[in-house]
Amino acid sequence: LAAGIIWILVAILAKSKEYGQELVEHALNHNLLEYAALLLFLLTAMIYVNAMTERNVFEALRAWLVKRGYSYKKLFWITGFLAFFISPVADNLTTALLMGAVVLAVGADKPKFVSLAFINIVVAANAGGAFSPFGDITTLMVWQSGHVKFFGFFALFIPSLINFLIPAAIMSFAIPNETPKASEEEEILKKGAISICLLFLCTIITAVSFEQFLHLPPFLGMMTGLSYLFFFSYYIKLSENKVTESTTEFNIFSKVAKAEWDTLLFFFGVIFCVGGLGTIGYLADVSHLLYDGFGATNANIVAGVLSAIVDNIPVMFAVLTMTPDMSLGQWLLVTLTAGVGGSLLSIGSAAGVALMGQSKGYYTFISHLKWTWAIALGYGASIVTHLWINSALFDVPI
Repeated sequence: LAAGIIWILVAILAKSKEYGQELVEHALNHNLLEYAALLLFLLTAMIYVNAMTERNVFEALRAWLVKRGYSYKKLFWITGFLAFFISPVADNLTTALLMGAVVLAVGADKPKFVSLAFINIVVAANAGGAFSPFGDITTLMVWQSGHVKFFGFFALFIPSLINFLIPAAIMSFAIPNETPKASEEEEILKKGAISICLLFLCTIITAVSFEQFLHLPPFLGMMTGLSYLFFFSYYIKLSENKVTESTTEFNIFSKVAKAEWDTLLFFFGVIFCVGGLGTIGYLADVSHLLYDGFGATNANIVAGVLSAIVDNIPVMFAVLTMTPDMSLGQWLLVTLTAGVGGSLLSIGSAAGVALMGQSKGYYTFISHLKWTWAIALGYGASIVTHLWINSALFDVPI
């Protein structure tokens, strides 16, 4: 609705301008291309994640962790590190929900542990997503816009790790020094589970190869990789029906239906709202105020703090629409701050919002806010680390 109203205003304003209609058409086509590329890329990733979920990949990992009999402190660190390293490949939302399920399975009778572990997971998932084009929507948008190459994001690995480790180390002192009772729960991987994981890896390699060697947009490589899953799903369907003669078959189109369509449609609203405001000229004024007035470094740090309140996706798309003249180091800085800034508040990222819904009241806005000071220390330290170890990149033009 907001996007529709904004573009009505754009059309009315365009009538009073010479060449206004051509400008509107150009802006609409540009925003539509941005949205289509994001939609197709994310749709492929979501279908793969849903297929892996149906084949019990994540449930098997959860059951394996639950029955190991680790102490609460060990589980705090294990779930944090797993969130940090799974998030770059899957995404921060899926990773947070998976690790959240592990925490709830072993710590339901320890509300303080659940609350702290959930905060740790949110910070770790957002930090892990910041150094990979696949880890967060913001990094994906920066990669697809061409401002940072695929391997360029890995320069953010150490700053992202610092962002996770500092608040985790502080919070770990508050974790109960006890061991929960081990569970005998067992989850068996379904046929083709490992193969689907490998096909997802091949799809990522295809997308990267399309961009690196053929200079084609990454979404085209992802859609090509989706065909791998479609062919393999047909094989699973035939082989399972032969063995079990079951009426419930593996249907890949059910995985398409279960994609997060609310999220995908939300991106339409964000992109066309921000794009419409940019067409009118508001973003040019904001860019002049922030990037010319405060300087790129300060403006990018502010963008990260704003992402905790507004949401990092509209903030990042606004920066991309402004297209300020920045070096590679500065583009990486805004990628870092927009990615990890959302950890400052529980409502600042999809991971935080999802875990509040999953936590049964153990993890709330207030319980997260109590540790915002520790997360802010990690936020500041990650920025300082990036400015220090990647200082040479601030002289590299885009």
